[in-house]
Amino acid sequence: MKLMIIAVLVVAGLCLGSFVNALVWRLHEQATRKGTTKSDKKYLEQLSISRGRSMCPHCKHELAGKDLMPIVSWLSLNGKCRYCKRAISAQYPLVEAATATLYVASYVWWPVTLEGAQTAIFVLWLVLLVGFMALVVYDLRWLLLPNRIVYPLSLIAGVQAVIAIVAANRPAIALLNTVLAVLVGGGIFYVLFQVSSGKWIGGGDVRLGWLLGLIVATPARSLLCIFIAALGGSLISVPLLLSGRLKRTSTIPFGPFLIGGAAVVVLFGASLLQWYQQTFIGL
Repeated sequence: MKLMIIAVLVVAGLCLGSFVNALVWRLHEQATRKGTTKSDKKYLEQLSISRGRSMCPHCKHELAGKDLMPIVSWLSLNGKCRYCKRAISAQYPLVEAATATLYVASYVWWPVTLEGAQTAIFVLWLVLLVGFMALVVYDLRWLLLPNRIVYPLSLIAGVQAVIAIVAANRPAIALLNTVLAVLVGGGIFYVLFQVSSGKWIGGGDVRLGWLLGLIVATPARSLLCIFIAALGGSLISVPLLLSGRLKRTSTIPFGPFLIGGAAVVVLFGASLLQWYQQTFIGL
């Protein structure tokens, strides 16, 4: 049974990773087209998330079913479009593989038994992962966390939080912890944003902080999420600065590190906090 679930998650992750690639590209294309001419309006209709057909990002040729098999199609075509022969970014299979990996990892390392309300919370987590992957790709490519992704994710995270609070042994305490987690998660970034007038951190990171606070659900986990994100950012940026490949004035997307930190906290946060308390506090 477990192997069957993993197999289903792999297939679902690959297909939804393909959707992430299409979603990110379409959202960016929609944002950069003004839609003032007839050709622009027709193109924007083709870019519809719900009605538009899959197409090559270069020649805009509509893709056939054989072109849409996650990873397999990219490999069989040597990373090129079947129609215009132009190279298709390795981002596509990497995102598909990463989404499938996250789906399986979430199932294998989910910290509590999947029964009752936890099953619903887990399913919503899988939905959230799709949006988080889209935010990671968008932020890495264009240094932006679009509200068109962040706001729907916030709604889903709110539903997840409500389910978790209602199912908790002490709902009032769970509600208080969630409120504090949101205040910590977004409040720190909000202060940094206001103090620096948006130079140190972007408004999208502030909104993402509120969102992740809903998910991690306690103030301690919010702090842990921020710590892991800051540590990950430092481990990446410091070597690049020392090697000269990155300038001090360069902008580094922080959203992917926050999302990565949140994923670690959701799966391993309880164990990490328990280890910290036993090792450094003696509790």
